[in-house]
Amino acid sequence: MLDLRRFTGREMRLTDKLIEFNWGFLLLLVLIASIGFAMLYSVAEGSFSPWAYRQALRFGVGVCILLIVAMIDLRLWMRLAYPLYGVALAMLVAVEIVGFTGMGAQRWLNLGFVQVQPSEVMKVTLLMALARYFHGLTLEEVSRLRNLVIPVLLIAVPVGLVVLQPDLGTAILLVASGAILFFAAGLRWRYFILSGIIVLATVPVVWSRLHDYQKNRVFTFLDPERDPLGAGYHILQSKIALGAGGVFGKGFMEGTQSQLNFLPEKHTDFIFTMLGEELGLVGGLVLLVLYFIVLMFSLNVAMQCRNQFGRLLAIGVSMTFFLYVFINSAMVMGLLPVVGVPLPLVSYGGTAMLSLMFALGLLMSVYIHRNVEISRGPSAFW
Repeated sequence: MLDLRRFTGREMRLTDKLIEFNWGFLLLLVLIASIGFAMLYSVAEGSFSPWAYRQALRFGVGVCILLIVAMIDLRLWMRLAYPLYGVALAMLVAVEIVGFTGMGAQRWLNLGFVQVQPSEVMKVTLLMALARYFHGLTLEEVSRLRNLVIPVLLIAVPVGLVVLQPDLGTAILLVASGAILFFAAGLRWRYFILSGIIVLATVPVVWSRLHDYQKNRVFTFLDPERDPLGAGYHILQSKIALGAGGVFGKGFMEGTQSQLNFLPEKHTDFIFTMLGEELGLVGGLVLLVLYFIVLMFSLNVAMQCRNQFGRLLAIGVSMTFFLYVFINSAMVMGLLPVVGVPLPLVSYGGTAMLSLMFALGLLMSVYIHRNVEISRGPSAFW
């Protein structure tokens, strides 16, 4: 292991960074993604087309992105934090103007050669922008009211644009990720308590402005059997499939609910249900343990980092990853309302996969440059 204390980020050679790169972490990601490939193969009834091979290609591109991002000096990523956030924000605005509609929501941009979901990009760039902002503040300055205006706006503007799409699930994730960065930066508890009171006070107003399908998701969460063939169909079939899997599952490609098409969205949001039916409780626990190892490694990176930007960025990536896993798995078990949150590296999806790999590349950049000291203040940005 290299003694990185003798390096600064720009003095490290590429070979030094490749040696310091944690290849075991990459292998862990490959194992998780491989489970996803297997499930997508099963969804297509024993065929790599149309989902498994596309997902594998995207993951391959994602690995290249992760490696490139990890090799780049962490200080350069700090300088690019605000510009990248601005690009993501511009893409969200473009969605409202020229975006196209899919599955009842206007969330995508067609760039000709690829379709992009800007809200997925914003999830990463928001973490970068907040980490950059709080890096320039001392612990005492974080809790001064005038210093909270800019980070609140950094969160509120994209959240407002995402709500207009409408995509309430992603909006909640953006708020949650932002709140985690506020907490990690050292914001005092009284602000969180005050925010909680404000949220509770605005619940009636927010409820009155929800779309009917969003209200139905809440009603269905409280009583799935109120509309078993309509709003409650997804979650009821999911529970049946999970229960049918038992401890060891029905066997690979032997799930009745999934193979007979009773289970909807089985290649995206409900892929964990399919895994539970075919591989059982044991298979589900194996995947969750792999996720847990990723989370523990990520948090350890944050604790080892000597600079505030890297520490906050690693915490943001770690906890956003956790939120994805927790919300998706809890959703398919009926513990949370159904929202469009994919299972990391397993659910089928292009933008979600590549943006996550970019975020994990940032995490690895923090790991490689964990002993690099970055000065605070405007000079560090310019």
